[in-house]
Amino acid sequence: MSLTGTPFFLTSITLLIVAVVLPLVLWGRIAGPPLVRGFARLLMLLFAQVTAITVVFVLVNNANNLYDTWGDLLGTDSHVAAAKDLGPDGMGGQQIKNEPKQIQRFRPADDPRVGPGVQMTDLKGRISGVIGEVYVWLPPQYNDPAYRNKKFPVVELLPGYPGSAKSWFGSIHAAEQLQPLMQRGLVKPAILVAPRTDLLAGADTGCVNVPGQVNADSWLTVDVRKMIIDNFRAGDKPDSWALAGYSAGAHCAAKLALSHPDRYRAGVAMSGYNDPALERDSLAGKDPKLRIESNPMHILNAANAAGKPPRTALYVSGAAGDGYQAGIGLRGLAKRPTTVTVQLIPANAGGHTMVVWRHQVPEIFRWLGMYLRA
Repeated sequence: MSLTGTPFFLTSITLLIVAVVLPLVLWGRIAGPPLVRGFARLLMLLFAQVTAITVVFVLVNNANNLYDTWGDLLGTDSHVAAAKDLGPDGMGGQQIKNEPKQIQRFRPADDPRVGPGVQMTDLKGRISGVIGEVYVWLPPQYNDPAYRNKKFPVVELLPGYPGSAKSWFGSIHAAEQLQPLMQRGLVKPAILVAPRTDLLAGADTGCVNVPGQVNADSWLTVDVRKMIIDNFRAGDKPDSWALAGYSAGAHCAAKLALSHPDRYRAGVAMSGYNDPALERDSLAGKDPKLRIESNPMHILNAANAAGKPPRTALYVSGAAGDGYQAGIGLRGLAKRPTTVTVQLIPANAGGHTMVVWRHQVPEIFRWLGMYLRA
């Protein structure tokens, strides 16, 4: 039974009803010695507690897309087939132009809550050694005959931790919000791509490459990127690509956009952070060297010191104490052609929640339209 499916949700509701009714019906009818009666009543109370907690968990999980499968929840699924040392460029000595096309089969998304038009595929990353699902949504213009020879820009969407790849569609409703705006010409049409980022049990990869553990950076910036270009009319230049994320995904979006200006033109970070150690399960945060190297401020500072400020545009939003200061820090380091736009979110807007990020979707995609070119 699927963790996020309707059958499990209805089963949990049914069990909760049973757990409430049982004590009402049986409390005074239990026979036997006092010890037996007390134990039976304790079991009924425990059953009621467990079912109530289960229902709350299911509601929260379904609303926020935290865990996709039982394997994600229990930490029994592995999405890493290999984790070779790929070197500083994350390519392991390979050249993208020399890699054969990776044509994938796509199917309708297996969760109706993501909305119509979202498709998915299971990708085996040739460079990264990561195996995971990738969700794709095509803009309304994609199948319009007038655009049959046109390529489209791409935005990679990254969830928080823990977080499902489908959260941008199922909880933030990005496609649902953007479709009418794209149809009316208020937002530039773009392909939305949401790859799996929950790759290791009980750990946030921090979107870094760690030989012997995971090559999360290469999965997102090499394998997923190439697969989309191979299967869709997607632009293949940096000006055609951007990243957007919330919470831990915001950290990744800023880090990857600054690290790979040869692959991405822009990054959007909502309610994120610069220091990966602020996420207690972060692989990067637990490693002193990686903690420094994967901090967007260090990446930007090092590029400036080398006389090569990245041609990267960042949009950083957050409330005070929840992402805003991270943006101010990056803006203070930005040198042309790097640009950093910082947006303060009011403290009463809703906190560190999907509601806050959902409301920002039209604004961030209008902003992305200023930089993305097919």
